[in-house]
Amino acid sequence: MQGAPGVKGFRTVRANSEIQLVVHKSRFIGQCYPIESERCALEILERVRKRYWDATHNCFAYSVGENGQTARFSDDGEPSGTAGLPMMDAIRKIGVTNLLCVVTRYFGGVLLGAGGLVRAYSKSASESIRAAGCVEMRCCASYALTVPYPLWGRAETVLRELALLDGTEFMEAVRVSLSVPLEREAAFLKQLSDRMDGRLSPERRGEALRPFALESEDMKE
Repeated sequence: MQGAPGVKGFRTVRANSEIQLVVHKSRFIGQCYPIESERCALEILERVRKRYWDATHNCFAYSVGENGQTARFSDDGEPSGTAGLPMMDAIRKIGVTNLLCVVTRYFGGVLLGAGGLVRAYSKSASESIRAAGCVEMRCCASYALTVPYPLWGRAETVLRELALLDGTEFMEAVRVSLSVPLEREAAFLKQLSDRMDGRLSPERRGEALRPFALESEDMKE
């Protein structure tokens, strides 16, 4: 995913997830998917509906864009405001975007009431998001670097400390591709020059969004 002017980064989910809750005999299946577009959300939603074709409801909420500019949700037959909106509220509360949440319900014969539905759908969405794991997409500068073999041992230690190593190729010399968050770029270049005595010349290749893992305490409650 390439960076764009003005995009500073955003939080999203790392991977697909699925959790289950049972509330007064109703089974709720919470599913979360990372997405990059509204079209992707709709395609996944169609697959979920086919998979759970016999479910009582397949409610959903999704957010797309670094600021969640595109947001849609649906109660899918549940009483208005008891499913899709609580799911969207869970997404916004955790502070993530570029994801689709679907909560599939199999009715268990016991009415939950509006409050019970809101809690069940909100909790299913929240737990599916946390199960997916959250990452922060940060805009990074991408660099290419050629390191002579006599310098590699020392250079590798320095590079792993200062940057993200995206790949290495052992050719006539070691060719390294790496990324550095934009806010650390100037410090990276200075420290690399100082610690390698100016013997390496990184070549800037552009900017891209890269995922950084978030600890649970970094997620909004």
